[in-house]
Amino acid sequence: MKVILKSDVERLGRMGDLVEVKAGYARNFLLPQSLAALATNKNVKMLAHEKRIIDAKIKKVRLSAEDVAQKVAALSLSIPAQVGEEGKLFGSVVSKDIADAMLAAGMEIDKRKILLDKPIKALGVFQIPVKIHHDVSASVKVEVVASTENTEA
Repeated sequence: MKVILKSDVERLGRMGDLVEVKAGYARNFLLPQSLAALATNKNVKMLAHEKRIIDAKIKKVRLSAEDVAQKVAALSLSIPAQVGEEGKLFGSVVSKDIADAMLAAGMEIDKRKILLDKPIKALGVFQIPVKIHHDVSASVKVEVVASTENTEA
């Protein structure tokens, strides 16, 4: 049975794809969940029209994501952290700290989009990847510096 996917279905296809599935899978899961529609002539023609509209929206979103990526790439952050002897940090710099520093610099990025493999535990300059859109990413320059605060009381 041929169906047109209305939304992304894992291991089956993306929204707008015309796929062949077993009749029971379509009748019992895809159609009741509104994940797909039958591939009739009318629906196929409507799909072609909707794909053009969706493609235009995707281009617009991608262009805005590329604009944000350029701004992120031009950004240079300085994050102060408390340092012990030998230049080791008392804590660590995590994606939330980077997101807060970006917000202070005027860029609002969700901390989950900052692709930090492991927390930063040393002073220095790091290039941290940021995923703006599913196929647009950029790197932000983060410099971890010793805090000038006096912690002794």
